[in-house]
Amino acid sequence: EKQAEDDNSPECSEPGTMDLKFTSSRKYISISVPSKSQAMSPHIKSVDDVVVLGMNLSKFSKPTQFFICVSGVFMFYLIYGYLQELIFSVEGFKPFGWYLTLVQFGFYSIFGLIELQLIQDKRRRIPGKTYMIIAFLTVGTMGLSNTSLGYLNYPTQVIFKCCKLIPVMIGGVFIQGKRYNIVDVSAALCMSLGLIWFTLADSTVAPNFNLTGVILISLALCADAVIGNVQEKAMKLHNGSNSEMVLYSYSIGFVYILFGLTCTSGLSPAVAFCSKHPVQTYGYAFLFSLTGYFGISFVLALIKIFGALLAVTVTTGRKAMSIVLSFLFFAKPFTLQYVWSGLLVVLGIFLNVYSKNKDKIKLPSLLGLWKKSVEERKSRTLSQTV
Repeated sequence: EKQAEDDNSPECSEPGTMDLKFTSSRKYISISVPSKSQAMSPHIKSVDDVVVLGMNLSKFSKPTQFFICVSGVFMFYLIYGYLQELIFSVEGFKPFGWYLTLVQFGFYSIFGLIELQLIQDKRRRIPGKTYMIIAFLTVGTMGLSNTSLGYLNYPTQVIFKCCKLIPVMIGGVFIQGKRYNIVDVSAALCMSLGLIWFTLADSTVAPNFNLTGVILISLALCADAVIGNVQEKAMKLHNGSNSEMVLYSYSIGFVYILFGLTCTSGLSPAVAFCSKHPVQTYGYAFLFSLTGYFGISFVLALIKIFGALLAVTVTTGRKAMSIVLSFLFFAKPFTLQYVWSGLLVVLGIFLNVYSKNKDKIKLPSLLGLWKKSVEERKSRTLSQTV
């Protein structure tokens, strides 16, 4: 009877409380478990849920998830690259690369705002000073990259963007005092030699080659090597969402570019030119921005489900396909030196990926291959004898 009275005590029946009370004869603990919707952050629906463009990939099998992600990456980024080169093929548009970046940042800000409105938590978690730094680096990455297309062929720009490892390693050596193994050094050497060879081929056969484009894309590469680390650190430290990062970084970057174009008197000529060709400029720029925004969503999903190793492999294949399509759809001079230098860069990328994933990638040694061939010959001879 005493125990029944204790169990029916009103002090233990109130939900949503956690009490620890002591009496002369006993102590009891009342714990209430919150509901599933209350226990999780509004940024995360479920631990295993991966939602891309409103589609929950967690409902599909692993092969189906891989097929959807790879299809999204190839489809959207191939269209992205095609439209980017198509815009710069418009007669007279090449000097307005910064204005294209301004329009692109404007569209990205709108897309980020729409996506942010679809989630429950709309608070800004990352400090404004951090966003100002990220926005500056984003402007440098995308603005210089777009502007470089006024001086370089699109394949040359893509080859440069594949070689982010080089500035990362240089910065690690001089800033952090890092030491790299022989595989990392070999990867950087392969990428460097491939870049030099590809650039020399471009300067030989391309009639509009300009060293200014190489300088611009190199600066964009350095900014791109820094921005990833800054974004990752900010999102982990402050638990910010992807939509928040896109909205604030690109909207602040939009203000930066607008201020710069206004001060340099580069806004009026660009607006006047684009108003004469609205479909080839604003229309293509909208699709160009939309496909880029969708493409990064599938890349992030690919990383989350299958890891960075497979994501790097897929994106490298996509870049190689972009170069092939560029030569097919847009008339430009071609030489076999492009092929050999491109393969050298791909070898450098593979060595970089192998260095970071030695435990996952086990390459067969020459001794192991020789022993295997000897065992196969012995088994073949034994079967013939029997």
